[in-house]
Amino acid sequence: MVNFKDKWINFIHSLQDEICAGLESVDGKALFVEDKWERAEGGGGKTRVISNGGVFEKGGVNTSVVFGTVSEQMKKQLGMDGHEWFACGLSLVLHPSNPFVPTVHANWRYFELYNDKGEVIDQWFGGGSDLTPYYLFDEDARHFHQTLKDAITLFDETLYALYKKQCDGYFVNYHRGNETRGIGGVFYDHLKPSVDKDLEWLFKFQQANGNAFLKAYLPIVEKRKDTAYSEANKYWQEIRRGRYVEFNLLHDRGTIFGLKTNGRTESILMSLPPTVRFDYNFEPAENSEEARLSDVCRKPIDWI
Repeated sequence: MVNFKDKWINFIHSLQDEICAGLESVDGKALFVEDKWERAEGGGGKTRVISNGGVFEKGGVNTSVVFGTVSEQMKKQLGMDGHEWFACGLSLVLHPSNPFVPTVHANWRYFELYNDKGEVIDQWFGGGSDLTPYYLFDEDARHFHQTLKDAITLFDETLYALYKKQCDGYFVNYHRGNETRGIGGVFYDHLKPSVDKDLEWLFKFQQANGNAFLKAYLPIVEKRKDTAYSEANKYWQEIRRGRYVEFNLLHDRGTIFGLKTNGRTESILMSLPPTVRFDYNFEPAENSEEARLSDVCRKPIDWI
């Protein structure tokens, strides 16, 4: 009989195959290159990277199955109270070439914590998807959010609003005056088994969210990938990519966890875009489409 950890690992690897195939199909030019790696402290992963494609300038769909001993640094900086830990998940980031195609991020993970007898003393799921456009199309934003909501509502009608709010509150550059990274999506963490939402319920919930990703993102890519753009559009894209870099390096808990647990640096920093700009005191032109996006990032919208 397959144990729960193996069941989750099998799903994550299957989802990686499905997502990569869907993205290769819409790109039409580049294929993912796989890099299998092992972690000295325990475990390993499969990093799959796509670059210089027909749609995607750079992107990755990564899985990892890692474990180890809870270090003093982890106890102090991450608040983990246990002896051993296990983590398995899928994380993806895609940076398109065309500024009218949004960047997207998603992650679905499972974590266990053990005492010195090897007994599970804590376990939880986390994950979500969020969209980072450079030019805002309301219909795209509504489609992305509606697809995520539909997947979640099958399990609990109250959760989308909560997880949407958590997403808007998480992907924020606080040093930029509480400016969000993009237009959000859903974000949740520390979903633990309970009487009404046991481990199997949580597993199916994660499956539904993972399986919704291509439905949420690919129609937007198909609609925008052939849109003509100018050097000015590309310039703005690189300015906003700078904000993406700032969040990932300064605030993202996943990045910090990976680096603090001696994770694989290349896989962790795969999320960074290939080209960015950090212009001093840059502000978009008043009443422009660029300014409209900036305004929305300062005041998140309820898209549904």
